[in-house]
This record gives sequence, C-alpha cells and structure tokens, in this order.
Amino acid sequence: MAEASRILYTTLIPSFSPIHKTYIPQYSPTILRKHPIHCSVSTSDSTKTTGVQSIPWGCEIDSLENASALQRWLSESGLPIQKMAIERVDVGERGLVALKNIRKGEKLLFVPPALVITADSEWGCPEAGEVLKKNSVPDWPLLATYLISEASLMESSRWNNYISALPRQPYSLLYWSRTELDQYLEASQIRERAIERITNVVGTYNDLRLRIFSQYPLLFPEEVFNLETFKWSFGILFSRLVRLPSMNGKVALVPWADMLNHSCEVETFLDYDRSSKGIVFTTDRPYEPGEQVFISYGKKSNGELLLSYGFVPREGTNPSDSVELPLSLKKSDSNYKEKLEALKKHGLSASQCFPVQVTGWPLELMAYAYLAVSPSSMRGQFEEMAAAVSNKTTTKKDMRYPEIEEQALQFILDSCESSISKYNKFLQGSGSLDLDVTSPKQLNRRLFLKQLAIDLCTTEQRILFRTQYILRRRLRDMRSGELRALRIFDAFGKLFK
Repeated sequence: MAEASRILYTTLIPSFSPIHKTYIPQYSPTILRKHPIHCSVSTSDSTKTTGVQSIPWGCEIDSLENASALQRWLSESGLPIQKMAIERVDVGERGLVALKNIRKGEKLLFVPPALVITADSEWGCPEAGEVLKKNSVPDWPLLATYLISEASLMESSRWNNYISALPRQPYSLLYWSRTELDQYLEASQIRERAIERITNVVGTYNDLRLRIFSQYPLLFPEEVFNLETFKWSFGILFSRLVRLPSMNGKVALVPWADMLNHSCEVETFLDYDRSSKGIVFTTDRPYEPGEQVFISYGKKSNGELLLSYGFVPREGTNPSDSVELPLSLKKSDSNYKEKLEALKKHGLSASQCFPVQVTGWPLELMAYAYLAVSPSSMRGQFEEMAAAVSNKTTTKKDMRYPEIEEQALQFILDSCESSISKYNKFLQGSGSLDLDVTSPKQLNRRLFLKQLAIDLCTTEQRILFRTQYILRRRLRDMRSGELRALRIFDAFGKLFK
C-alpha cells in the first residue's frame, strides 16, 4: 500500500484544457540542471562552480533518512512537539506512529499555516510566481509549477527538506504506460479514467509551455520545466493535495500530515482548527504507543484509490467500494436518435457509466435502463427519463415504469454479465498471484503492477457477481409472479367455461 499523505475530504478534480494528446514517456526522476534559473534567489556554490547539478526529485518511498530530516526541519520551523513520529510501517512503508497513548477525540498534528503550501505561498523565485499569477494560472497547475521551481532551487528553497522527503515516483496510475494500462486494466473502467488524467496533465503542460514557459525561457528552462517533471509534480498533487473546509475550501499541501496513511475503517480528516490555529485532525479511535495512526482519504472506491494513490485495499475491507458499470444505447434501436437527443440535452452521451456497489445501484442507472428499453409508444417520456439519468429531474426521483421494468432489469443484467466476462478473461489469463504489495521494492515492476490489477479486478468482479445475483433473483421472482397470475387467470377462465 502506498504511503499516504493524501486526504481529499471533498472530491477534488481539477479542470484542465488539454491541447495535445501526447504520449508520456517512461519517467526518469533525475534532471540535470545545466544553467541556474535566472531569479533573485542566489544559487548554491556547487552550481556556480560546475554549472551542472542533479536535482533530487524526492526520495525512495521508504526512506527514513529523508523523513527524519523533514521532521527535524519542521520542529526547527515551529512545528510543536507531537505525539507521533515517522517510522517504517507495515502498511504504507512510512507512516506516523503513536509515541504515547492517544485518546479517542484527541486533536493531533497542529501544523501551523506558515508550514503549509498553498497558492499564496511565497516563491523562492518571485519573478516566476509573478509571471504565473499575471497570466491567471489556476491553483492546480500553479502549485505543480511551484513544486518544480522550489525543487530546482534545492538548498536555496525553504521547502528543500519537504520536497526531498516526497516520493520520487508515486505509485499512482499516472505512472503506468499506455501498454500497462491496456494490458492490466482492460476490464476496468478505471483505465479510461487514468488515460483521461494523463491526457489532462499532458494538455496542461503543453498549454503552460506554449503560453508561458516558451516566453520566459530564463525563468522556466526546458531542462527543468518539462513533461517528466510535471508528471512528478501532478502525481504529488493528486496524491497529497487536501481541501481545508474551514479555510474557505483552500487547497493545500500539508507537510508532516501527508505522512499519514489511509484506512477504510476511520473517517477522520484534516482541517484548520481556529482555536489552536493549526491544521489538525480529530481521532475517532484510541491508539497505543507503537501503533500506526490512520486517517481517511475520503469515501473512495478501490479503483479511485489506485488511480490517485497507487494501492488497493484488501478485498472486502472497503465499505465505499464500487465498480463503474458501462451502459450504451443500441444503435439498432429505431428510437436511437430521439433517445440520444434527449440525453444530449442534459449533457449526456449514448454511453454512460454508473457506480454499482454491493448494496445496490443508483436511481440514475435505472432511469437510463428505462430509456434504453422504452418502445416508440413511450416517446413522450424520453425527456423525463433523460432528465432522471442526469439527476436534474423536477419530478420524483424514484420514477417507475412497471410495463418495461422487466426489460430494464434484463438490460442491466446483460451489461453486467458482459463486464463480468471481461474480468474473467483477465483473471483467468493472469494465473494465480499472491504477492506482498506492501513492499513494492521487493518486486519487479511488472509483477507489482499485475498484482495491483488482479487485486482491483477481483474486488470489482465481486461487486458485479453480487449485482448479477440480485438481478437474476428479482427477474426470477417477477417472472414467477407473472406465471402465477397467468395460471390463476386461466383457472378462472376454465371455471367460467
């Protein structure tokens, strides 16, 4: 399981405007800075003498040396004495471990705002920050560029110890190649989400390069500000950026707090505490000395956790787990064009995905199924059904059409079984693997990614099997009820004869 400094209490999805769909090459974390960036901050002596210096983009994820340096720097910079310390742990490689007994309901961390990175943080190279703000760059790409800029300044940056303790290569899907995504996640809809995210990151970089970086090459030299370093910085943001509700929803990187790992069994999250004037979280369970302390990254499915954080909880341990079930209108439907137009009016397309959990599926999915199977005689209700799919209907949400309910359930079942067959094909072809993915350095990359994919596909298939069972039982009961009613009707007919 990947180290967790990543808490997205509120779903946090940046909006990008990608320009080009460029393939991201294999990541190489070491960049040679041939020339110092031209800004008001003085460069280190080694840079002046050699003219070439290697920029350390983070460290190995289990490095306690870098974590200890971070802990010392934070203490020297005003972080109060804590009841936790960074140690090597079973879940996440590095994590925060209790030093003393911690009660349920205690407020922990107390990271002061001065030690938090936000879009308002002071730049080590002020000129670069001024250029980005003058061009109204949004918070996400601005923070991504900020991390790269501060990393390139090395010891001259105030955040050097923090950046040096960040993972050199986070284990999110952002770092999977297209071949790996196609090979291991073909059955899962998370593959499409990963491709979309990679495309957005590439598009954001290309936009900044064309509009800003190429115009100010001395401030943003290409050997430092390039696609590879943006992969790294966005990987850090996707896995670590938090939204602080009590600071008007401000997004931030919170050093020290981002060493906390995720547990599906806790619900506590980070926020700004006005009384203590620091970033804190309130424990929802007690901890004993030596026990790892956890927080929640939010109620996310296993696929979403893999997408951003690079780990998959063990099967059956995530109550928020779900699988995206794809549904599509049939082009052979004589009402295809009318149904598609109704969906487009609400910003939807002919193919949609809906989250399905072990406990059931959303009303929007059922509304889509009704629309997909509705006959020409129900043309006047296409608009109502499409509105229900988009969750923008003004009528009651739990709409039902008894005359086509059986066909709608069968439509969902057919889609469910089609997805199950894809998972079966992958899992049967993958063989049996039971590797310890909590220690990825002990595995080669191929086996590690394959095991993650197997874990994800196993949990998603489990949800689909449960959905299949519910649908089959409901259809069986519905059809047996119809058969009983028909038999009763026939009996009455014979009686009257």
